[in-house]
Amino acid sequence: MIYIVRRTQLYLDDQLWGALHTRARNEKTTVSELVRQAVRERYLGDLDQRRVAMERFAGSRKEDGPNRDARLEVRRLRRGKRLDRLGER
Repeated sequence: MIYIVRRTQLYLDDQLWGALHTRARNEKTTVSELVRQAVRERYLGDLDQRRVAMERFAGSRKEDGPNRDARLEVRRLRRGKRLDRLGER
């Protein structure tokens, strides 16, 4: 997978810069990485949330998935009526 990386510039007040700088030093990372991590979590959701959402979506398509009863009900409601409507044409 190819990722395009964009560079941006942020203006931070002294209090925010100090907090980020201190945390970056304590976590042995960079201020840039902390900002990227915060943006990912805020606007993309954290990795665990995204994984759970994807598993729910993938599981919803399985015959024995969590939405099995709803899928069966939709199929039951659809069964026959579509063919009946086609016969009316």
